[in-house]
Amino acid sequence: MEKEQIKSLLEIIDQQVSSSILGGMEETYEELERLGYIVIHTGAVQHSASMTEKGLAYLQELHRE
Repeated sequence: MEKEQIKSLLEIIDQQVSSSILGGMEETYEELERLGYIVIHTGAVQHSASMTEKGLAYLQELHRE
């Protein structure tokens, strides 16, 4: 996944308390979770994601570049 794509998705997730996972993007969100940037919540019918401390730090670093 490219840095700009990661940045874009993390910004979207960061703007929301819990970001619904868009249809067809499950693999992308799973990759972000493997990287430690988000946590996927699977307890509801519509899965959602939220930022981790590592994700927030990475996003802040990207904004400094």
